[in-house]
Amino acid sequence: MDRTQDRRLIAGLQAGDQAAVQELAERYGPRIQQLAMRHMKNREDAEEVTQDVLLKVHRKIDAFRGDAALSSWIYRITFNTAMSRLRQHRAERVAALERDRVIALVEMSPEQPRALQEPADWSRMPDEHVMRAQLREALALAVSELPEIYRAPVVLRDIQGLTTEEASSRLKVKDQTLKSRLHRGRLMLREKLDVFRSGLSLHRPTPAFSA
Repeated sequence: MDRTQDRRLIAGLQAGDQAAVQELAERYGPRIQQLAMRHMKNREDAEEVTQDVLLKVHRKIDAFRGDAALSSWIYRITFNTAMSRLRQHRAERVAALERDRVIALVEMSPEQPRALQEPADWSRMPDEHVMRAQLREALALAVSELPEIYRAPVVLRDIQGLTTEEASSRLKVKDQTLKSRLHRGRLMLREKLDVFRSGLSLHRPTPAFSA
């Protein structure tokens, strides 16, 4: 890229010139998307990264010191943005797997909190898949909001599947301490999910009244 063009583009962006914003998209947009595509392997994600980068460049242009070429600065932002999105996707996949595992563990465990039990007639609900998705989201949020002292035992025992001995060893506490914290954590989950459970009850069939 012509350094003279870059200097003019930078001055325009710093002045809030909309023509400069359009020029930024036209000159660098395709190259940003090409680079993003190498990392994202998905056109939709690459397009979102491209839009994020263009917006960041526009907002942060005053931070550009000119130590390197404008293109180098933009491509570094592109790389960082792509890596951030990949980490986010990875975290979302892990969270989804953990939510599914928690659901399975809760359904199989004789010690499951009452707030997580499914209504007996869920299989006949037309919106069953919606409710299960809401349950997973509510459960994941409730787990994430637990204080660390209670969240760790719940995650280790009910999500990662460790034994009491393994979990207590990992946390460097006595078995009885871990059991106590796990029990408290499950009770707190039940309390957090009470509202959600009440919402589920609204979908149950309404009893027929005799005339």
